[in-house]
Order: sequence, then C-alpha cells, then structure tokens
Amino acid sequence: MRRLIKGLLWIAGALAIGWSALALYYASGMTPEWARFALALAPVVIAVIAAWRLRGIATLLVCAVIFGGVLGWWLSISPSNDRDWQPDVARLAYATFDGDKVTIHDVRDFDYRTETDYTPHYYDKTVDLNDIRTIDIVSSYWAGELIAHLFLSFGFADGEQIAISIETRKEKSEAYSTLAGFFRQYEIIYVAASERDLIGLRTNYRQPPEDVYVYRTRATPAGARRMFEGYLRVMNYLVDHPEFYNTLTTNCTTVIAMHTQANPSPMPRSWKILASGLFAEYAYELGYLDDSIPFRQLKQRAHVNERARAAGKADDFSAQIRAGMPPPKR
Repeated sequence: MRRLIKGLLWIAGALAIGWSALALYYASGMTPEWARFALALAPVVIAVIAAWRLRGIATLLVCAVIFGGVLGWWLSISPSNDRDWQPDVARLAYATFDGDKVTIHDVRDFDYRTETDYTPHYYDKTVDLNDIRTIDIVSSYWAGELIAHLFLSFGFADGEQIAISIETRKEKSEAYSTLAGFFRQYEIIYVAASERDLIGLRTNYRQPPEDVYVYRTRATPAGARRMFEGYLRVMNYLVDHPEFYNTLTTNCTTVIAMHTQANPSPMPRSWKILASGLFAEYAYELGYLDDSIPFRQLKQRAHVNERARAAGKADDFSAQIRAGMPPPKR
C-alpha cells in the first residue's frame, strides 16, 4: 500500500509539472518562441534538480509549490472583449427584446471568394419568437469520425433559418490549437449567421472541404423557443462578461448539451458528448432524430455538401440543402 501511495504521488507530481509547463507555454504569451519555450522548460528543470538533490517528500513539495504558483497565476488571467480580433469573429452578436419580437444584431453573412478572401457583411434580423418551428443539428467533420464542429440552426414559420455557432474567438496572431484550448488561450463567441455563411464556408470554400451533415430534430416549437431564448441570453451576457473557451468543458458540443437543460427532457451526460463526432448518433439514440430508419441511412440523407455546392450563394440556400429532408414526426 505504501508503494502504491508513493507511486501515485510521483505520478501526481509529474502531471502537475507537465501541466505547469504547458500552461506557461500556451498562456504566457511571451515572444519570441524560444523565450516561451524556455519559460515552459523551467519547472521541468527545477523538478529534475529537486529529484536529483533532495529526498522524495521534499521533491514532491517542490512540485506542489511550482504547481500552486503557476495555477494561481493561471487563474488570475482574465478574458477580454478588447483584443485585435480576426475579422470573422470581430463582432459579437446580441439581441434586443420587445415582447415576443426580438432583433438579433450583427448576424454574419460574408461574401466568400475563398476561406480567407471575403467581403464582410452583417445585418440585423427581427423575428417573432412565436414563429420558431424547428431546430436542426449541423455536424461538420474535418479530422476523422470522432471530431466534428457542431452548431444549431433555428427554423422559422417563413422558412428562414438562423444558425448559431459556438466557436473560439481568435486574435489575428492566433491559429486554433486543441491543446492551447485547455489553457485560457481563446475567448468563446456565439456566431449568429446565415446558413449560406456558416455551412457554405465549410462545404464550398474551405480546402479541403469539410463534410457537413444537417440533422432535422424532433424539437417542438416550444422547446425550440426555449433553446433559442437561452442562446440569446448567453450572447447578451458575453457582450459585457467575456468567458474563456475550454477544449474539454466549454466547447461547441458541451455548451449545446448545457442549453438542453432549458427543456423538460435535457440531454443526459455521456462520453459521446465529449466525442463530438458521435454527438448526432447519440441524439439519434435518445430519440431526438428520425429513428424510423437506421442511423447510417439517416446520416447519408443528412449529408449536404453536393446540395450546398449546387446552391452556391442562392437566397434560398437553406431550402435547397434541405430538399427531401422534412422534419421528423414528433
């Protein structure tokens, strides 16, 4: 038992030093690169020297002090809305309420020529909450079957769609890194946009294209309205209270699952929520999607790349990509 406890303590110490090194590397923001690497290497060097020169318990105390100091500094890092943002996440969407009428400001609808060459365009959209009819789950795959970016699209009685995508808000000097996302590297943003923007970007302009699937859900109009209002409330909150994105706990998939808490039958916790590529299959297992056909067949029907390319920049983009995909019976 003593050996087991000692072994666990040494593993904990190694993990603490490893986490400290990564936090210093990703969150310090030091330049040039070699300086950030040297800073990250410092706790490792100190821990190795301690293990060489001190007794076991003293080494573990050194590791604990290093970890505590880095953790305290890391927790003091504050999110901000005042940074030099990349153009596609430069504006925060927000909503103003007038009874059942809601105006969503800064809805994104870029005119893309390539993924990085585009003309920015935003508009304001006024909707009646009583007109919300549907929720669709959009899954976009770019790195195998287990990883996908997910977002929701809300449908209205007039056939209009408003998509809201939960993403990392990156600065001009930043590129996305899954590992960096654990270390307070990015703020979180709710991008309200047309489907022609959010879906068309992924199917028509990114190279190579991502595989995009649109799944019609069984959400009732009342349930869709609750989810939509929950999204708008968080969007408004983030305007004055920025928050960090986290690869594991606060990402495009876990936040969608959190928003289902607004409904009487929220999505139960599951490891499939963390494996974002399996989120749609999990929704199918829960009965949220059309389960009258096997999931494999449903997934084939939900694949919209060809229809999105054919639709191009058409005003009825949303209708074209849903051809032959009516909402399932509730």
